[in-house]
Amino acid sequence: MELQKASLRKIGEYIIRRCEKEDLHHVASINWTSLPEHYSSYFFESSLNELPEAFLVVEKDRTVVGYTMCRIEYGLSVFHKFRIARKGHIISLAMLEQHRRKGLGKNLVEEALQALKDRGCSEIFLEVRVSNLSAIELYKKLDFKIISRIRWYYRDGEDANMMGRLL
Repeated sequence: MELQKASLRKIGEYIIRRCEKEDLHHVASINWTSLPEHYSSYFFESSLNELPEAFLVVEKDRTVVGYTMCRIEYGLSVFHKFRIARKGHIISLAMLEQHRRKGLGKNLVEEALQALKDRGCSEIFLEVRVSNLSAIELYKKLDFKIISRIRWYYRDGEDANMMGRLL
């Protein structure tokens, strides 16, 4: 994977770029290793096809070590009552453990936010486990607010915080 391949940002030894189809096996592996929620190969591929500019990876030494994947949805705004909005949805963000706490997740989300804004989204939301305090803090640093708590959201019964912000 060459730097010329849609490099968006360089952070020290790391590169943030758009995900390519050949990256999906790495993305799936990171998902299975890092998160309790797992997605099918078909889901990753359809997400990449649907919104490639907001399906991003971070790599080091030509190896994918993290990713974020998003989609666009239409529905009631979480910020303006009775208004329909074009909303960005961060579906998943994961980083291999040895590459965490280096600002990579923050940079991935910032790039995804810009891509969603460029596609006409006026707000963005996500779900995060209530026990995932480090992720909640990351999102708060990016101006996300907790909007609501979703009871029994995850398969294991844990609640989720729905978080969001305007773009």
